[in-house]
Amino acid sequence: MIKIKTGLFVGALLIAAAALAERPNIILMMADDLGYGDAGFNGNEIIQTPELDQMAKDGVKLSHFYAAGPVCSPTRGTCLTGRHYYRYGIFSANIGHLPKQEITLARMLKEQGYTTGHFGKWHLGTLSKTHSTKGEKRKPAENYAPPWERDYDRSFVVESSVSTWDPASDKNPFYDDGTPLPASDESLLGGAARVVVDRAIPFMEQAVQAETPFLSVIWFNAPHEPIKAGPDYLKMYESHDEAAHYYGCITELDEQVGRVRSKVREWGVAENTLIFFCSDNGPEGKAAKGKKAGTTAGLRGRKRSLYDGGVRVPALVEWPGKLKAGTTIETPLSTLDYFPTAMQLVGYDMPDARPIDGQDILPILSGETDKRDKAMPFRAKSGATLVKDRYKLVLPKGELYDLSKDWSEENNVASAHPERVEIMTKELMDYLKSMEASHAGGDYNDPAFKPVDEWNAFGSGKKNKK
Repeated sequence: MIKIKTGLFVGALLIAAAALAERPNIILMMADDLGYGDAGFNGNEIIQTPELDQMAKDGVKLSHFYAAGPVCSPTRGTCLTGRHYYRYGIFSANIGHLPKQEITLARMLKEQGYTTGHFGKWHLGTLSKTHSTKGEKRKPAENYAPPWERDYDRSFVVESSVSTWDPASDKNPFYDDGTPLPASDESLLGGAARVVVDRAIPFMEQAVQAETPFLSVIWFNAPHEPIKAGPDYLKMYESHDEAAHYYGCITELDEQVGRVRSKVREWGVAENTLIFFCSDNGPEGKAAKGKKAGTTAGLRGRKRSLYDGGVRVPALVEWPGKLKAGTTIETPLSTLDYFPTAMQLVGYDMPDARPIDGQDILPILSGETDKRDKAMPFRAKSGATLVKDRYKLVLPKGELYDLSKDWSEENNVASAHPERVEIMTKELMDYLKSMEASHAGGDYNDPAFKPVDEWNAFGSGKKNKK
């Protein structure tokens, strides 16, 4: 790398920042299994998250934000496509892959002149045609879908979760632009979040120097199993027994979020950079216990559940000068909304009529409105739910909850609102029919497309037999 005197370098960065003013950089950061109640900005009084708390003060807290799926891979697909995961067969973790026919954030933004990078967990397909950390049952050849073949210019990724401390592994290696790194690589020692951000920062810095807008997707492993905190972090929580590992790895993640935000400011591009932070689903385990110490702040359910404890997650957004600092938005929003929001930002026109399930939320984020237009469908195994306005429908039980009054989803009001239940049930079933058509390839002009997995029939949790 060419050495530049500090003053000249800073001046060059400021000039580059001005040149990028029409096309904002986009950074999507996401934790893994972080519960709604696991950050200070959502009321946690044990876990130290000063950087996220400061982001909440400098940006906007999204108090009713959904990971679009109750487990990791489905949610990750929605972040990149704006489409429900059942449309392309990622029914759960380690099932299916991101089809090459999907139009993703990376593909869209590359067409608009962006450079694109993905760092950390991938979990949207295998990274090798001959090996998967999940073994042969993962069908590595059939589900091969690495980021370097999904429109990313730069990638540093693992197929699935690694340890949150000393994450190096020969079984589940980091792939640096497609090349697996050996577990002996000393750059992989220490906090997993730091290891990932070490690669993301040079990518973003080079983009700023080149006066090129960037997409940087940074998906952390913490606090997903294997949960392990480093010695200094354990000392911070030494009175909390095994939970100290959970708390410590979150604080290590928090430091790296602050590092990213600090660099964006140092480069002079903060006012032209849109940053989102969220979790991919609720906390692991049946209860907050031991290393699985995640909390939901009283929401019902946890990871894998379609009740809000499984899908409602801590979330923030920051865009200095564009979004009012220190505000809280209570309108229901979702990871499905990232893609259509970016579409509007860069003026992208979809080349076909494939369904987009999210919506542009810039008017909501900017305070122009507090109304959401689109309902949000959720699907997992034998269950499905729909969030519309302030209500949530749960099928097949036919439950209805008023989320504006019932934080823990304890009071089923279906009998008091039969017409609403009927209308929402029809809307949800229409969504599922549309998803089935998408899954069969109906959205792609590609006669060669074949779904890897059979359609997952609603009501049984089992796939249809052909």
